[in-house]
Amino acid sequence: MKQLARRAERIAKRLPPVVVPTDVDPASNRGLGYREMIEFGFPRDQWAYLDALWQRESGWSHLAENPSSGAYGIPQSLPATKMAVVGSDWRTNPQTQIRWGLAYIAARYGSAQKAWEHSQRTGWY
Repeated sequence: MKQLARRAERIAKRLPPVVVPTDVDPASNRGLGYREMIEFGFPRDQWAYLDALWQRESGWSHLAENPSSGAYGIPQSLPATKMAVVGSDWRTNPQTQIRWGLAYIAARYGSAQKAWEHSQRTGWY
């Protein structure tokens, strides 16, 4: 496993850096979200859906909390503690939250577009 991890790191170092869209601040949670989305394996055309979804859910704030439900973070995880499977820093680390959110979307919907469409129909995803 260590050998595979080292090989993956060497391969990743040869890839060009992900360039965020010009309307996204690269230093923001949105910029991080775009880079993570691409590195996760979603195609670029999913960005508009992911951006709309998480803009509506949390405004891309990693500290966003729904006072009535307890949903938390950028992806508004409910319960919030589910994000701990990605990292114990889930309360304060936007990268941990984004990675969990991308995995959730991939597992449950298959794409950000389908998650967005579900959210449009039901008001949640």
